[in-house]
Amino acid sequence: MGLSRLARLALIPGLLLAVAPGAIAQQAPLRDGAVPNADRDDKPNLPEAPPPRSPAATLDRLFERLAAAKTAEEAKGIANLIQRRWARSGSDTADLLMTRAQDALKARELPLAIELLDRVITLEPDWAEGWNQRANALFLQGDPIRSLLDIAETLKREPRHYGAMMGLGTILRQQGDDKRAMVAYRQALAVYPQLEAVKDAVESLKLEVDGRDA
Repeated sequence: MGLSRLARLALIPGLLLAVAPGAIAQQAPLRDGAVPNADRDDKPNLPEAPPPRSPAATLDRLFERLAAAKTAEEAKGIANLIQRRWARSGSDTADLLMTRAQDALKARELPLAIELLDRVITLEPDWAEGWNQRANALFLQGDPIRSLLDIAETLKREPRHYGAMMGLGTILRQQGDDKRAMVAYRQALAVYPQLEAVKDAVESLKLEVDGRDA
């Protein structure tokens, strides 16, 4: 969850912007000796600049690059950009509370972290990272069931959250459900193929799970 969780794929359609053609000014009558169309620009109109990418379109592009990354180092740089976008709620208050919650997590002040994250989720219930961070705190507090519920809420809002998927696999593995853990890990790798921790987890489970199904 953090770099320790996961996600599946959500498509967000882009917005098509139509530009109305400009009006053509009526030409004034010519005076004697004037050259017709002397001041007219005969160059063809330059193409309109494309509209700026929306945050969702930018995130989609980052996930395309993440899936295509050839090395772990390249993928990690792209993943950092994705996580920066995930970390923005659009609310200064929620972002401040999140910062304080993460500080509490680092200090292992888990009840305080969970209380702060409760407030984050109340303020911004559609922010996937609020649910993801609370799932992390609940897991560290020893409450895997509530953590699983928050992972489900995370993935409902950001199905590509590879950190949440990794967390799901970790909990399922601890519960002895290796087969479903493998499914979660492989879904994470479909989004982030170079995620080393998940690759290692898949390798450690592959012989047992795949061999059992053979």
